[in-house]
Amino acid sequence: MFYLFLRNNLFRSKKFWSAAVGVTAGVAAMVGVPVALGALGFGSAGVVAGSIAAGIQGPAVVSGSFFALAQSAGAAGLALGTKAALFVGGAAVGALGSSLK
Repeated sequence: MFYLFLRNNLFRSKKFWSAAVGVTAGVAAMVGVPVALGALGFGSAGVVAGSIAAGIQGPAVVSGSFFALAQSAGAAGLALGTKAALFVGGAAVGALGSSLK
């Protein structure tokens, strides 16, 4: 009985699928950014030799620059507030994108 309710009401709802896509996009953003930073060469011990990050690193890294922020996030991980912002941003983009047709 409950399955029939879900199938006939919830799964046909555009709002349900917008929310589902939004949550999926939010989780993907929250998990994908640390993976991408590691793949680019921003490791826990600093910039990995021979990586893309090492190739773009200049002689002096300016505090607050994208490179410095990525290096910090790669070394120390992302703060809880940053993870929350990534999730909310990804969820909003995913929900909005899935509701447009």
